Amino acid sequence: MPAKKSVFSPWPVDINAVRALIASDMEQVNELVQRRLHSQVGLIDQLGQYIVNSGGKRLRPALVLLCAHALGYEGRQHINLAAIIEFIHTATLLHDDVVDASMLRRGQATANQRWGNEASVLVGDFLYSRAFQMMVEADSMRVMEVLSGATNTIAEGEVQQLLNRHDPDTSEERYLRVIHNKTAKLFEAAAQLGAIIAGGDAAQEQAFVRYGMHLGVAYQLIDDVLDYRASSSELGKNIGDDLAEGKPTLPLLYALWNSPPDRSGTLRHAIREGGLDNLREILDAIESTGAIAYTAQRARDEADRAMEALGLIPDSVYREALVALARFAVERSH
Repeated sequence: MPAKKSVFSPWPVDINAVRALIASDMEQVNELVQRRLHSQVGLIDQLGQYIVNSGGKRLRPALVLLCAHALGYEGRQHINLAAIIEFIHTATLLHDDVVDASMLRRGQATANQRWGNEASVLVGDFLYSRAFQMMVEADSMRVMEVLSGATNTIAEGEVQQLLNRHDPDTSEERYLRVIHNKTAKLFEAAAQLGAIIAGGDAAQEQAFVRYGMHLGVAYQLIDDVLDYRASSSELGKNIGDDLAEGKPTLPLLYALWNSPPDRSGTLRHAIREGGLDNLREILDAIESTGAIAYTAQRARDEADRAMEALGLIPDSVYREALVALARFAVERSH
């Protein structure tokens, strides 16, 4: 069956041009994050500053800014909402790293490695509660509805991922459900908030919901590819972390489904037990079955759907930036 033709431009993505477009807004977001991160408890300040300033791409807050401007927004509320999104995302990172016992994120030691699990979990809770304080200040039930729903769905996704861990019988449907709930939901909420505060109509709001959801799925699919493909210095985490933790991500599952019985047994064992004992054989299976190409194509399909959802959005430099973000999600190396 021939691969679906992509709508991507052959020209390289200039993500720096996207960042330059919203540089002034993002500077205000960063200033607000620093200000609202402050606490009289020194450890909260120290640990919070460490992870917030550790070099994240800020894609989720950027979505709020770009989507609001794409519908002509000229107010100030998008700065506050972008900061809220960043706080929620940062809280999930702190909790994720504790659950996964991760040692490296964005090229440096995780907060739990430096300060311990207890401090990381509690500071994550602080960031969640700070985000909800700021939601109340937004004085909008629609904003509260979207963000409270998103945080609840993210928590469900975390539990679903925990249930899938060490389970070689995880289906593609279950895997994609985790991706949607755990990762894509915050992308979706960020895009939707931009439409809400800009006064977009129902069709435009749903267009941004679809855009954010498909963008988030594409982004996570490529993250799962990079766990087996990128260098540690590029990705900023230990290569093979997903395998070591017994996470059945799509490249590993596809290799399992398409390997002969002797090799599939090794893959099933790796998922059940975790660890990197048979890493070379597993990497060979992933390569020989075309698992990387399959997962990357699924990501490209999702990015295409994200761009197609922008058809209801007026043409502007901000809409073009959203197209560039979808391309960046699947063309990046880290």
